Amino acid sequence: MTGTLYIIATPIGNLEDITLRALRVLREVDWIACEDTRQTRKLLDHFGIDKPMVSYHEHNEAGRVVDLVERLTGGGSGALVSDAGTPLISDPGYRLVQAAIAAAVPVVPIPGASAAVSALSAAGLPTDAFRFCGFLPPKSSQRRKTLEQWKSETATLIFYETPHRILEALVDVTAVMGLRPVVVARELTKVHEEFLRGTAAELHVELSSRPSVKGEITLLIGKSDTIEADDTPLEKAVSTAEQQGLSRMEAIKQVARQRGLSKREVYRLIAGDGGR
Repeated sequence: MTGTLYIIATPIGNLEDITLRALRVLREVDWIACEDTRQTRKLLDHFGIDKPMVSYHEHNEAGRVVDLVERLTGGGSGALVSDAGTPLISDPGYRLVQAAIAAAVPVVPIPGASAAVSALSAAGLPTDAFRFCGFLPPKSSQRRKTLEQWKSETATLIFYETPHRILEALVDVTAVMGLRPVVVARELTKVHEEFLRGTAAELHVELSSRPSVKGEITLLIGKSDTIEADDTPLEKAVSTAEQQGLSRMEAIKQVARQRGLSKREVYRLIAGDGGR
């Protein structure tokens, strides 16, 4: 009988944010795979948990997967945690989860803290549709190219950014996105938690006036108030989206968002040749 792999979210700052279920499972598993054993040890010691830990991070992930899956198929249960927040969300773990599923090992999520969702819930930006985009590229040219790709997206965009690159990132957001509403969420759940709201240019002025910018940062960009004109026939736009790997229905949804139309309307227009 195989064991179970638990994907356990841990606090992103305030230790009180860990769930009772997470604590129970951490006490019950045979081992815990973590990014930094020193960081996880602090959490475990705080709650009086003593379990064997296995180092699992982006630099040893490929080689560690085989060992961990063997442990799971041998009957032992394990937990995967990241240094903070939900594993796999811009953190290692995809290869392990994929391999566990392929080996018919049950994978069970233990939900909890996530910086992206926490920031969105208090940002004051639309939450009816949002897209988590991970970390922005480190170089300005790549960063602007990425932002250009999301320029027509009508959902709230969520990025992670480092404190030493946030000023440069805000410059690029201003250049590509213009005057959209922007929120910088810093040090979430910690003593110095802060939400800065305004345009990217305004927030750049605010942060530039400080001696330094510190802490984990989540950058949110509000949706555009205007829909950019696009004369591409609907059927062609949908076909292009399909060629990029989307299913027919997902392609219709994307085109609908971009044109400010409903899915039903796009489907009707295409079916009736109204999009040609």
